[in-house]
Amino acid sequence: MIKRSFAVAALMAASLAAAAQGCPDRSSYEPSREIIADMQRIVAPTGVQESYKTRIGGIDQWLNVRGQDRDNPMILFVHGGPASPITPTMWEFQRPMEEYFTVVNWDQRGAGKTFNETTPPESISDTIHIQRYVDDAIEVAQYLRQRYHKKKLILVGHSWGTIVGMNAALQRPDLFHAYVGIGQAINIRDNERISYDYGVEQAKAHKNEEALRELASIAPYPGNQPITRERIIIARKWPQFYGGLTAYRDDSTYFYRGPRLSPDYNDLDRCAIDEGNLFSLGRILPEFVDVDFKGVHEFPIPVVMFMGRHDYTTPSQPTEAWLRQVKAPYKQGVWFERSAHMMPWEEPGKTLTSLLQYVRPLATGEAAKTP
Repeated sequence: MIKRSFAVAALMAASLAAAAQGCPDRSSYEPSREIIADMQRIVAPTGVQESYKTRIGGIDQWLNVRGQDRDNPMILFVHGGPASPITPTMWEFQRPMEEYFTVVNWDQRGAGKTFNETTPPESISDTIHIQRYVDDAIEVAQYLRQRYHKKKLILVGHSWGTIVGMNAALQRPDLFHAYVGIGQAINIRDNERISYDYGVEQAKAHKNEEALRELASIAPYPGNQPITRERIIIARKWPQFYGGLTAYRDDSTYFYRGPRLSPDYNDLDRCAIDEGNLFSLGRILPEFVDVDFKGVHEFPIPVVMFMGRHDYTTPSQPTEAWLRQVKAPYKQGVWFERSAHMMPWEEPGKTLTSLLQYVRPLATGEAAKTP
């Protein structure tokens, strides 16, 4: 089965399969979840550990807030997908970050726990637009500033979340110390072409006739034809099989099955991940394929890009090129040599040290360290 990722069609494929299977009972995992929950408890008197819903953009949306010290800089993490929340797998990598940052994970409209709050889901069908997500992100940031007494936040986007996050930073730079793009999307058509070419190259190198036949069936890709759901499924399947989602792996089981062990998600929440994918992706695809930040030549706040050397889901070459030409108060590119698209999960240590070296000083008033 094709797996979930920023690749919109791959997400759709997983969603269709999950919808057909129904919502399985994972109660046998509960003893393991209890251990993880205990390990993750914030016990420091200065800390914060909260999970709650609040009214954002006219609907109830879920926030998860964790950190060892409320006085630390606050990160607003904008997840990928769309509709692929980080909360159910944050236990895999986030704990060390919480010693230096208060980290907020937000289940966006149509995603995870927020999807389950929206009854019926069709009531928000007309709101599934990029600008609505951007407006939500800005409203979340304003809410967090007020509730936690923060002048500004650090805005971090991953994958699809970089589209939302980058737009939010451009529209309301006053809310943020800095913007961090992880697996940044700059131009979707460029991404599709680079990813596809990598898939063809790897299929030839491995003499994979099945892959070559499938990839040839949509050539030239993307070409001048529309990027449809059917074409993108084939285009993304093989680059991800050859390590373009998680480096050196042909699958990312740790991520897809990780929610089973999450103490923050019950069975209905876990099933809502795929249901939210299915609900959101077809509605957002026409806007998604037209995303293009190449015309942004000035960025109003410090910008840091985390780039996976092996990322062929949102390839890093366009991000590197964009970063070279953009004018910003501060800019930094950080290469993750052993990662593809899933950098926080693949190289959690480097994720933390890079945030400490290049980003935290921007929020604390210290001079950011240069390489």
